[in-house]
Amino acid sequence: MNSDSNIVLTSLSKKYGNIKAVDAIDLTVQAGECFALVGHNGAGKSTLIKMVLGLTPPGGGQVRVMGQDPLSPAFNRMRRNIGFLPEQVLFQNNMTGRETLEFYTRLKGASCNGIDDLFRQVDLLAAANNRISTYSKGMRQRLGLAQALIGKPALLILDEPTSGLDPASRRNVYALLNERKLAGATILISSHALTELDDRIDRVAILNRGKLAALGSIAALCRNMGLPSEIKIYAPAESLHVVAQHFKDSSFTDGAGQISCATYNKVVFLTKLMALNIPLADIEVKDPSLEQVFLAYTGIRGKADE
Repeated sequence: MNSDSNIVLTSLSKKYGNIKAVDAIDLTVQAGECFALVGHNGAGKSTLIKMVLGLTPPGGGQVRVMGQDPLSPAFNRMRRNIGFLPEQVLFQNNMTGRETLEFYTRLKGASCNGIDDLFRQVDLLAAANNRISTYSKGMRQRLGLAQALIGKPALLILDEPTSGLDPASRRNVYALLNERKLAGATILISSHALTELDDRIDRVAILNRGKLAALGSIAALCRNMGLPSEIKIYAPAESLHVVAQHFKDSSFTDGAGQISCATYNKVVFLTKLMALNIPLADIEVKDPSLEQVFLAYTGIRGKADE
């Protein structure tokens, strides 16, 4: 096993009756990596996370988290180095936010001195002493994230971390996660909000019916599937006429030209375009999104879950 690997799954499997929830999955999550786990409902994401956390035993194969078997007694000492945000955040309504974080801080053996800073990070300091029964869904979600961040864990496992959050709060969540990554933490995110992950992850594992359909960076998976980048050119009619003569696969509508090219060939294309020395108003370059990659590898028609 690579000493820089915080999660290593080897032929990991789990069955419920005749259903293979997780089917012989091999993958590694490196230390300091932001790794996404995506798939349709029932693809096996939650079951895989439960096995990584030691909440359910594997049906076959092996799990190692920070070098330990999650079901071994030795792993209990590692748990304080793990932060977990479940998909459904549940707290005691009659407790205040502060009482809740203090409880989890003591449970984790961490210092309570940093609780106010956690509330500031998730923009809940003003509501820290309010009962959770008064919290909105978004506030409960942010409190759940604060709970996961207690003790600055080396490994963060987050299931739908931005569920119920407004755009500003979602942006703040990813800013916090980026800070933890830059500090060396490993981050595993399971999410249906694929558009949020495009520029925020290092690699992605796509699950489909319990199997590993794809694994790699978004750019690498785009190349593997031959997904093109779309380049849109805004220019005077005379310039678009020149573009049409030089690039035979171009199409034109509403005063703009659109050309598809291989993702690895964008620089070559743009260099040729600039060499034409024609007036241009604007250029848009749109690379394939994670949602497009997901649909290509799973063979699903239509949009992925938002």
